[in-house]
Amino acid sequence: MNALAATNRNFRQAARILGLDSKLEKSLLIPFREIKVECTIPKDDGTLVSYVGFRVQHDNARGPMKGGIRYHPEVDLDEVNALAQLMTWKTAVVDIPYGGAKGGIGCVPKELSKSELERLTRVFTQKIHDLIGINTDVPAPDMGTNAQTMAWILDEYSKFHGHSLAIVTGKPVDLGGSLGREAATGRGVVYATEALLAEYGKHIKDMTFAIQGFGNVGAWAARIIHERGGKVVAVSDITGAVKNQNGLDIPALLNHKEATGTLAGFSGGDAMSSDELLTQECDVLIPCALGGVLNRENADSVKAKYIVEAANHPTDPDADEILSKKGVVILPDIYANAGGVTVSYFEWVQNIQGFMWDEEQVNRELKKYMTRAFHNLKNMCKSHNCNLRMGAFTLGVNRVARATQLRGWEA
Repeated sequence: MNALAATNRNFRQAARILGLDSKLEKSLLIPFREIKVECTIPKDDGTLVSYVGFRVQHDNARGPMKGGIRYHPEVDLDEVNALAQLMTWKTAVVDIPYGGAKGGIGCVPKELSKSELERLTRVFTQKIHDLIGINTDVPAPDMGTNAQTMAWILDEYSKFHGHSLAIVTGKPVDLGGSLGREAATGRGVVYATEALLAEYGKHIKDMTFAIQGFGNVGAWAARIIHERGGKVVAVSDITGAVKNQNGLDIPALLNHKEATGTLAGFSGGDAMSSDELLTQECDVLIPCALGGVLNRENADSVKAKYIVEAANHPTDPDADEILSKKGVVILPDIYANAGGVTVSYFEWVQNIQGFMWDEEQVNRELKKYMTRAFHNLKNMCKSHNCNLRMGAFTLGVNRVARATQLRGWEA
């Protein structure tokens, strides 16, 4: 089942549990605006090449729309739609005043030079600048984009609208980016995990962890778990996988990956196939890579007791059912990986105020938001007698529905 179908299914289930009016349900599902633009740029060798860029703005009942821009060959309207909708529920779950959006350009960033990427980003910004804005739609980095991409968008947008620091988040710190933003998603995953384990009277230091994906989110989550005394027993990414039942030395592994660009050949653990990671013996499994990695083929072999979804949509609905029957507790993506968008919100707030926070304040506020959201989510689970995923969806959907009704959507 693709991401859009799964997201729609979760939304409809939440709407049923909440008893939403069918007209309102339909209205919440349809995106506010879909944008598709052609971006033609000269390559370094002088030839012209065209790419297709998308921006889906899903809902703005609770505030400006917010969501990443990804550069990836598989960017298509369906995927962008699903991710925009997920952002609407995610921002509502952690109770930050945003709606959802998502964008992307279908390209292979590795095959483009830095100057080609800059031209592509600037052309994309020229095509959408009058449809985004500090109080309308605030982009952020995603797969294949980074702080530099945001700096280019900021510069291009400011040519049309004057100096506008708050137009994008995830910027370099020298251009109004927030301290703590780079680690935010991984750190939020750890705060979410702590809140979940506390429900069961457990602590990070008593648990073993397997982490799939060792990019920004996975690496930061591993680092912070390691600092808190948790045992990371297995890690994988596209370059390979490594395990050590006594716990990997994460700082050493990070240094190894930094030096060699790969997990392979790390002396502090044994190599294994990346597919084995998901079925590795551990207490907590944290998928931080792509969607759909847990499916009906491998769900039955998962040995973890808890799954914390740091990636978007890593568990497909078939796997969800199998894992629930096994008694595995799944902390859903729309809550677990909301640390990134929460600190993006803090960055936007700092830019608007023209007053920057120190890193301790950023992390303290993030912990407050993540912990409060977990308790709100648990309350929804209790009042509707549902699992954590439906608790999160009912919490998010209910907040958006209430805002929509209060604003008067039928007039």
